[in-house]
Amino acid sequence: MTDVMASTSPAAQTVRMNINIETKTIGELALEAPYAIAVMEKWQIDYCCRGHQSVAEACKNAGVMPEELLTAIGDPLTRDDSDWQAKSLTELQNYLYSVHHTYTRQAIETISLLSDKVANRHGGNHPEVLAVQRLFTELADELTPHLMKEEQILFPYVEELEAASDSDPRPSSCFGTIANPIRVMLMEHETAGDKLVQLRGATSGYVLPQDACLSFRALYERLADLEKDLHQHIHLENNLLFPRALRLEAYRP
Repeated sequence: MTDVMASTSPAAQTVRMNINIETKTIGELALEAPYAIAVMEKWQIDYCCRGHQSVAEACKNAGVMPEELLTAIGDPLTRDDSDWQAKSLTELQNYLYSVHHTYTRQAIETISLLSDKVANRHGGNHPEVLAVQRLFTELADELTPHLMKEEQILFPYVEELEAASDSDPRPSSCFGTIANPIRVMLMEHETAGDKLVQLRGATSGYVLPQDACLSFRALYERLADLEKDLHQHIHLENNLLFPRALRLEAYRP
């Protein structure tokens, strides 16, 4: 197996000696070094929907050398970031709901209005905005019920599971094991991730045409903001909430 070894700064050297790029997943790296997410976003390294990929595989798919990534993020032990792994699942879910779910709903409302406006005014000269309108409508139609399922079915069950004592039986549910709704959430996250890739492709990476008006600019900016937020949102669920919830349920016969 490949260990990435030293060549540049002392901080980067420390990281490289501690990370095996063939066995460490990109999702695990994002959890251990959350500040690295900004670098992954910049280089379009998928740490959320496909967080199960090894660091080597994720970098290869993004056209980035693993050495570049590890040099850029430095030493995770020297940074101070919120450690969601040390917090309860209920705290994590409250954060997901109040921050990411709330933001997503607001963004859907804003972007839907902008998308319709820009498509109506500029679709003739810029057919790409018609594709944006279609793709975003599909994304919004998928995300809205997805958020509701998490809030009304999955999150309450996890909260009950965590509140139960070791001697309590597993909370009752309409879905059997928690693995069933989690499997659905993972598939829907992957679908959303694919839509984000298509939106970025349709806009050539959210590059504005020379004749872009303020609404055109606002549309692309809000889409880019939503993409970044959804990546972080899905990362926390796929790589932290879901695995921990599965392990917790396994202790409740």
